[in-house]
Amino acid sequence: NGRWRPVTNAGSSFAKDRYLVVRNLLTPSLRRFLEDYASGLAKRGRLQDGDIQVPGTPCRFGDPVMESLLQALCPRFEQASGLALWPTYSYFRVYARGDRLPRHTDLSSCYISATVNLGQEADAAWPIWIDPGAGPLAIELSPGDAMIYRGLDVPHWRETFRGARLTQVFLHYVDQDGPHREWKFDKRQGLDIQPGPDAMLRKLIR
Repeated sequence: NGRWRPVTNAGSSFAKDRYLVVRNLLTPSLRRFLEDYASGLAKRGRLQDGDIQVPGTPCRFGDPVMESLLQALCPRFEQASGLALWPTYSYFRVYARGDRLPRHTDLSSCYISATVNLGQEADAAWPIWIDPGAGPLAIELSPGDAMIYRGLDVPHWRETFRGARLTQVFLHYVDQDGPHREWKFDKRQGLDIQPGPDAMLRKLIR
């Protein structure tokens, strides 16, 4: 039915493999709302014009709606990872044809990361490549799917995008009992959540 389902033995699987794919994480209505929201901001020129990893591609750090998602999904990623987590920050991009993401690992504030496909215009899936230790793997995510992974330890990248558009949000966390717990809220006073988007998003998640 497209709704999120608990992942059996997820924590032990994640601890062993250092990544876990969660299918149908987002309900169809929530996914469409987030895709329309993000792509609409990009079309209106309201986003940052790229970053050091993907220059010229619309992106945003700490958007209030995505920060609400970061907070609301924290319990689900705790269940999937088997860890008690603090949210750190959200980030999203609206990829376009020809974009690629260089191989990299993430910052200390990204001990546990999730990448979520919010929607795409493409004839085929655009894999995210990871190397959790036994060699590269191509992970295909459909709209609404997510992958959680040890962003600090697991190299990840994307080859050249052949589609027209793909909207992706990245949600980052740290282990409350781990070595990077001081990065809670990315060392901000709190998440940049506004009451309106937070209440609306919580209603959609239910």
